[in-house]
Amino acid sequence: MDKERAGIQSVEVGFALLQVMAQAHGPLMLRDLAQAAGMSAAKAHRYLVSFQRLELVAQDPNTTRYDLGPAALRLGLASLTRMDAVKMARERLATLAEQIGQTTALAVWGNHGPTIVHWQQSPKSVTVNLRLGDVMPLLSSATGRCFAAWMPRTAITEMLDEEMAQARKMGRQDVPVDPAGVEALLAEVRRQGAARVLDTLLPGVAGFCAPVFDSSNQITLGVVTLGSVATFDPEWGGQVEAPLRRMAHQLSLDLGYPSP
Repeated sequence: MDKERAGIQSVEVGFALLQVMAQAHGPLMLRDLAQAAGMSAAKAHRYLVSFQRLELVAQDPNTTRYDLGPAALRLGLASLTRMDAVKMARERLATLAEQIGQTTALAVWGNHGPTIVHWQQSPKSVTVNLRLGDVMPLLSSATGRCFAAWMPRTAITEMLDEEMAQARKMGRQDVPVDPAGVEALLAEVRRQGAARVLDTLLPGVAGFCAPVFDSSNQITLGVVTLGSVATFDPEWGGQVEAPLRRMAHQLSLDLGYPSP
């Protein structure tokens, strides 16, 4: 077991070069690549020679700059095809629910809008009367607002028009009823990086929804938490929202979303 844990140090050292290239915005000169990886240029060059033979790294003959090679692309694509965002999120949801003490859920974009596909009930939380398969409204739910903020406008225009008309008919004042109000609401969601509702979808219930993005920068699911306003911390960066945001962000990174 000790030998297995020891691993091969040279592989771990060399991988630092691949990590630097993966995080860079473009090809790098040898000196910059070595400096970012924390090693001498001579040492970095030896690793790069081997990585080039394996096609993990490619060097532009004109600029002499290094970048990830075709083998790295093949590995990345193979990994992406094996990823199941919902499965990966479900495996982490129980930990999140226990940490924040509130009900958590996952939502994806379905044929009729943002749809709940998994619940994780916390023993400490108040039961919320929502079911798997429920489609969440775009304007009055944190889940809907989250998806509306990052989905292509063509996918949500009809739904938004219907909800605004219904809100006007009911005389609601807790959701926007015109395009300008909707734009302001969704801009605020994007600015905060997540959506929040208080007493909007259900009386006495507060909720957050944080987006999860994939490798193409598209929203792939929403991580939701909700609970009674009596026990739910509704503050941005608070005991509920901060862990939720961290979990969603890490899941995005694990799905290939480029770190800013």
